[in-house]
Order: sequence, then C-alpha cells, then structure tokens
Amino acid sequence: RHDYHIEDTVEAGLVLTGTEVKSLRLGHVNLRDSYAEIRSGEAWLVNAHISPYAQGNRFNHEPRRARKLLLHKRELARLTGQVVQRGFTLVPLRMYWSRGRAKVELALARGKREYDKRRDLAERESERAMARAVRGEKML
Repeated sequence: RHDYHIEDTVEAGLVLTGTEVKSLRLGHVNLRDSYAEIRSGEAWLVNAHISPYAQGNRFNHEPRRARKLLLHKRELARLTGQVVQRGFTLVPLRMYWSRGRAKVELALARGKREYDKRRDLAERESERAMARAVRGEKML
C-alpha cells in the first residue's frame, strides 16, 4: 500500500496444488514483489512465494511458479481494459480463506512516485503527533 495509489479492489480465486494449499494453511506465503498479469485472456499471479510444504515429498511444488487466478469474464474484461488502456497494475494485497477456498485480494493500482511516498509519510507522522497532543503526551 505504501508503493501504490489503490483505485479499486477485486477478489479472485486461486488454482493451487495440494502442497500449496497445505503450506498456505500454515501461513507460509509472501506476496512481496508479486503482481498479477493478463496473458491470452487469463489472469496469472506472478512471483508470489508459497514455501514448499515441510512434509512434502519429491512432488512438492515450485515456490515461485505462476498461479492462475479465477475471475468472471466481465471482471477479467474490465481489468484488462484498465491495465491496457489506463496503465494500471494488478497488485495482490492479501491472501485469505473464504468458505474453504483460497482467495487473493487484487488491487487495481498505480505506482507512487518517490515524492508521493515522502508526502504520505509526513502526513502520517503529523497525524500521529496531533493524536499524541490530544492525549496530552509530551512532545519531542
């Protein structure tokens, strides 16, 4: 969220193998540096790291493989239009379980510039300072 201006979010399902599901249940997933892309009419989650399952055998999964995302056709068409025409990026925000199914929350986002990031940090710090002042804590 620090690196992007988030315009919209959408929920997508994931196509996973058995050992990926087990590893995901244990919370062994890292979405840093991952993104979603649209290839030949399908959405793919790229560069998301799901650690190999500890009790897995030689058929354990590849940690950084591309994983297919499950979206409705109209959602996919809308996202494709936004990404291609308006220059947005699809960024995964979080992975979670919904009714026993693995889901990923995708954000339609635009990258922030360095000065935007600095401005956001300054705003957040000033809000914290005001909150401290209201509570009556000592200012530095």
